[in-house]
Amino acid sequence: MGVIEDVYADLDADVSEAEFREAVEAKVEQMGGLADEETAAMLVAHELGGGEINGVADIEPGMEEAKFVAKVVSVGDLRTFERDGDDEAGTVVNVDVADETGRVRVSLWDELAEHAVEDLDVGQVLRIKGRPREGYNGVEVSADRVEPEEDVDVDVQVQDTYRAADLSLGLSDVDLQGRVLDTGSVRTFDRDDGTEGRVANLVLGDETGRVRVTLWDERADHAAEFDVGESVEVVDGYVRDRDGALELHVGDRGRVVAVDEEIDYRPETDDIETLEIGDTADIAGVVRSADPVRTFDRDDGSEGQVRNVRIQDATGDIRVALWGEKADIDLGPGDRVVFVDVQIQDGWQDDIEASANWRSSVLPLDETPSDAGDAADAGADDAATGAQAGGLAAFAGEGSADAASAGSDDETDADGTVGADSGTETGSEPAPGADAVGAEGEHVEFTGTVVQAGDPVILDNGEETMSVETTADVTLGQEVTARGTLRDGHIDAEDVL
Repeated sequence: MGVIEDVYADLDADVSEAEFREAVEAKVEQMGGLADEETAAMLVAHELGGGEINGVADIEPGMEEAKFVAKVVSVGDLRTFERDGDDEAGTVVNVDVADETGRVRVSLWDELAEHAVEDLDVGQVLRIKGRPREGYNGVEVSADRVEPEEDVDVDVQVQDTYRAADLSLGLSDVDLQGRVLDTGSVRTFDRDDGTEGRVANLVLGDETGRVRVTLWDERADHAAEFDVGESVEVVDGYVRDRDGALELHVGDRGRVVAVDEEIDYRPETDDIETLEIGDTADIAGVVRSADPVRTFDRDDGSEGQVRNVRIQDATGDIRVALWGEKADIDLGPGDRVVFVDVQIQDGWQDDIEASANWRSSVLPLDETPSDAGDAADAGADDAATGAQAGGLAAFAGEGSADAASAGSDDETDADGTVGADSGTETGSEPAPGADAVGAEGEHVEFTGTVVQAGDPVILDNGEETMSVETTADVTLGQEVTARGTLRDGHIDAEDVL
């Protein structure tokens, strides 16, 4: 066997020996006699062998080619599409593969796609060559060549079912069982093509953690079919990233069904005294006080609502603002509760507060496994000392005058479309009863809670609102007194105390 044949025999490239010889001869001519056949053959082999990577984690968009070995972890459905300027439809199958370094989606087209449906099995090891690109789920590979690789062992466990902690970006065909922690209403949005979409959410928990489940279109109705505390299974879900958090999505291929298994969810809560502004926290305790629901006007003209409750654990207490539908949750003094994924924000009077928005969940401890709320129960027991007969009824009068916290509860659907619940609190127009404060041109005084901290400041005293022109630095939820001249239905403030 000659030099060229020896080099070609070791070459892993999709070229014939005749093509390889032609390339070697061209290389010798190109080098002008500076390279013999052996050197030229080695150079050509190196060029043809480019793209070989150490593992899936090394695949990057912009590579001309990537060659790697990986195990099949899921095979999607065969889909058809129309090509531009071509009457013949194309076909594609998405196959998720993985090795010890990572996971990537591989797109197989036309003939490769049809063979994949017939021949590929989960757990099979493949040798793949293709072009990396940036896809919807991150890096994807458009395959040029795929063949079975029986001589390589890829140490990747193929899972039939997943837990919350097992989820990673790009997973598809995910079956996951969980305990319903929270449900949401169906929201509608307009797609770019003019059609109307529907979306709703569930929050599920298991022994490893929790995950938000986004239900699309017809599957959105699942959100109304289950109650908090029920056990369900997501079938054929897929994982997406939203604002840095993983979500499990359910489209037309997937579904959510009830199951009989008892699923244990144990929230790990944070001590109230350790909370800091900017935290996303889980807090648990006993309700000390609960204010009435308050309404406000959003920028889009719709009406929002908020309700404040104050909870206490063994380390301290904090006010929690419940936004939107969460304001309607039946909570009262003495109730034991867990607030999941609340945002810790700057409150008023140098205090901090927690905001329970659309991402948060509110879990009565009666809806969790018996030992799931140990931390909350411990805090509740400490707080309730001396008030055994009525739980924390002795605290009912404390903090009941807390002013309504204001802020924003912006909600954006998972595809970036603003949902029906989105909006930011804004002040309403001055109440018609402004003359109850004083007559035009008079020096007046008005005390209320800041429900808009912008320009102008809007105060609300529970009966009416008042617009205040001032440069004073106020914060949402702060109770202040404005003194000044009443002009055109607003106060031109001289002092804001």
